[in-house]
Amino acid sequence: MNAFRIASLLVPAMLAATALSASADDRPAKPAAPATPVPKAAKAADKPASPIYGVTLPDGYRQWQMIGVATEDAPLDELRAVVGNSIAVEAYRLGKLPFPDGAMLVKLAWKRERSKEFPAATVPGHPTTVQVMVKDAKRYAQSGGWGYGRFINGQPVDAAQHQTCFACHESLVKDRDDVFTRFAP
Repeated sequence: MNAFRIASLLVPAMLAATALSASADDRPAKPAAPATPVPKAAKAADKPASPIYGVTLPDGYRQWQMIGVATEDAPLDELRAVVGNSIAVEAYRLGKLPFPDGAMLVKLAWKRERSKEFPAATVPGHPTTVQVMVKDAKRYAQSGGWGYGRFINGQPVDAAQHQTCFACHESLVKDRDDVFTRFAP
């Protein structure tokens, strides 16, 4: 079975597992009685933000379009899916580099494990991280135009882990605007 076929079978299951494991803050809210609207800036200020970059988990990211999937070998042993907002998806489709301001990518990761029902398959286990990249060339000029956020259980990890983001991306994929994930057509 080729890699694309495997990915097309795995991705829906991975996204479904993520939806089930999402924290209450990540799940879409149920419609409530009309209330006084809260300005967007106030909503963003209430969210946990990554140290250094101030990146938060974007609203509705679990409904964004799939960009690509990957596996990571030991020691992480993860399945990963990357989704993007409409700006990022359009840039991928057009082959536009650098990505335009406003592009956002979110990587969802799970421990990988053998399926109990179908041992030849690798399936998502427990979720490990949600990682976010936000393109804003002015705000993040010192980090190649990208802001980074890494979250575990909806909370940002420490500053030490965020200090490694830009250096890793720049050293390995500078020629691709610091983005690892390739578009899976």
